[in-house]
Amino acid sequence: MPPPEKITSLQNPRLKQLVKLRDRRSRDEAGVFLVEGYREIFRALEKRVVLHELYFSPDWFLGENEPALLARAEAAGAKLFELPKEAFAKVAYRDRPDGLLAVAPQWRRTLEDLAAPPGVTPFFLIVEAIEKPGNLGTILRGADAAGCQAVIVCDPVTDLFNPNVVRASTGVLFSVPCVVEDRERALAWLRGRKIRTVATTPAAEGLYSDADLRGPLAVVMGSEQYGLSDFWLKNADLAVRIPMAGQADSLNVAMAAIITLFEAVRQRQP
Repeated sequence: MPPPEKITSLQNPRLKQLVKLRDRRSRDEAGVFLVEGYREIFRALEKRVVLHELYFSPDWFLGENEPALLARAEAAGAKLFELPKEAFAKVAYRDRPDGLLAVAPQWRRTLEDLAAPPGVTPFFLIVEAIEKPGNLGTILRGADAAGCQAVIVCDPVTDLFNPNVVRASTGVLFSVPCVVEDRERALAWLRGRKIRTVATTPAAEGLYSDADLRGPLAVVMGSEQYGLSDFWLKNADLAVRIPMAGQADSLNVAMAAIITLFEAVRQRQP
């Protein structure tokens, strides 16, 4: 293979386009998004995501595994570009970059794409109107750890392909199936498959640990500022709360999701 193309000018059009991809409109128009970091790019390649481009700067490398990753990405179809340290600093969105930044294609999944493997009890997470990319990424990471078969994102405020979602998820965005859907269609799909919905809200009487979280289940979490909408509170099969012993009346949404998911995991153990 020919050597990677070297970019030295900070005014190079490719670098300007990378900076634009931090903006959602530019990402959606181009149908791509940014993946920064060794672990994130490694997980993308593990899931056979065909990266369009991979920009690297040896001056920022943190270890000795980067050349092998570059070779793997190139063999899978990525075009490589080498940048000097200052040029990479311009396009990186992390405070402490590690010299690796890829451009990946966006994808769209539908509810019809979701199916629990044979013999596996359905277990989903639904999040509504999550505002902060870091929270959404952490929620994806928690859903992956809990073994959720998918995350359904209703009425999104931030998009799945925000760079900070990718970063906070540590790349599990590539392994956890995610569907963006409106709440009415999501609820109808769940009911059609006899999957119970459990809404989490500080106003509920019952504790999450007292609820039966076995069987086909979808845990529903609301936005950071407003919690769940009346739609989910009225239509969910059950509402639960996490007890709060201190002055705070609620937890961070990602933390609350992880606590509830792992209570379901505990109850489902043989």
